[in-house]
Amino acid sequence: MSNDNVRYPHPLIDRYASRAMADIFSPTRTALLWRDLWIALAEAERDLGVDVPEEAIVGMREGRDALDLGRVAELEAELRHDVMAHVHHFGEVAPAARGFIHLGATSAFVGDNASLIQQRDALHLLRERTAAVIAALAAFAREHRAVPALGYTHFQPAQPTTVGKRACLWLQDFLFDLEQIDAALDGLRLRGARGTTGTEATFLELLGSGDRVDELNRRVAERFGFPGVYDVVGQVYPRKVDQRLVGVLAGIGSSTARFGTDIRLLQGLGEVEEPFGQRQVGSSAMPYKRNPMRSERMCALARHLCTLEVEAAWTASVQWLERSLDDSASRRIVLPEAYLCAEAVLLIAHNVASGLVVHAGRIRERLEEALPFLLTESLLLAGVRAGGDRQDLHERIRRHAMAARAQPQAGAGKGDFLDRVARDAEIPLSEELLRDLADPVRLTGRAAEQVDAFLAVRVDPVLDSLRVQSTKPESLRV
Repeated sequence: MSNDNVRYPHPLIDRYASRAMADIFSPTRTALLWRDLWIALAEAERDLGVDVPEEAIVGMREGRDALDLGRVAELEAELRHDVMAHVHHFGEVAPAARGFIHLGATSAFVGDNASLIQQRDALHLLRERTAAVIAALAAFAREHRAVPALGYTHFQPAQPTTVGKRACLWLQDFLFDLEQIDAALDGLRLRGARGTTGTEATFLELLGSGDRVDELNRRVAERFGFPGVYDVVGQVYPRKVDQRLVGVLAGIGSSTARFGTDIRLLQGLGEVEEPFGQRQVGSSAMPYKRNPMRSERMCALARHLCTLEVEAAWTASVQWLERSLDDSASRRIVLPEAYLCAEAVLLIAHNVASGLVVHAGRIRERLEEALPFLLTESLLLAGVRAGGDRQDLHERIRRHAMAARAQPQAGAGKGDFLDRVARDAEIPLSEELLRDLADPVRLTGRAAEQVDAFLAVRVDPVLDSLRVQSTKPESLRV
């Protein structure tokens, strides 16, 4: 039996997220980022007057990719310190640099700065995934902008809307998420080279002046594409940053859970259905089943994603003074999982949104079934305008509604509410007026117009700026 088959496989990596997202947080990517940070630090220190030999810089550059994680594991088992294990291994493959690797730095220099780089890269990937969902839902909303459908409040029949207008409710949530991602990216900074408690004392000693320390941090931040470093830090960058970022991801969890839940409800009603493969099996026991398994999976993963925000908040709240190490184990789990999970739910959301099936006949049937009863207030107002007594009309309409509702409940076929109203000589409403009042399109108000305005004003400019079109969704592995 191979080693791969006896170790626990993480579902987010093996089943749900993409290889691209998993690679961002992989041990290899992390180790190489640490080496890039050490190279950048040594180069900046040398340029600012620290005596770092050229052969040390060359050795680090040439040995950068000579990475043996097995050797690192051996060293860590001996040293009981992950960063120092990597320092020693880098020194083994770049012996000329051995005495200068990590000069002036603390573990947070590589650990924290690499984490910020990884989270930034992961946010950019999530931005692409979110934009793809927006594009897919926008195409769906545009196609079904004016299709009347029964509205639901409290999951009870309510005033009609349109299929496209309902999709805009989902779409707007994802627009909010995109805005939050952009705001988070704009606010990201690097930790920089700040010393063991954030006072920069070691680097002040190395470089001789505060201006040179500032320049060191400016150069390191610029090297990795950041506009600067956080104004003040302890040993680590503020864990409020992680809390904020995981909160943005939890927002994606909320949006995808809301979308997935609505699809599950609509599929139960038979109105809208998620994609279903030609050879897909809905149930091992009931061959006829077409369960909304993609939306169910989306909701399950979204629920897990939302819970991670709580742990990030706790971690931010217990950073004793300049730092405590009880954040380390939590962050190793929470941060990669949050990004992997956020991408997983967005991939499913894109897959579902790109293949939604609208059952127009069932939508029309449910609308016609509920429509007469939704007209009672309009009938009352029209009757009063035609000269009827409001209280008498109310009682007559009430009796006809109750009788009509009882018909299908008793198995006597469809209710004949409007026919009863039309036959009642004491209700001054013509059949023509009743037909006009019962027109589903009229009852959807400005829904179609709202779809057009929302897409034109809010959605299309965003998609144009991102140059995103509704693309074919990635195949879901399981």
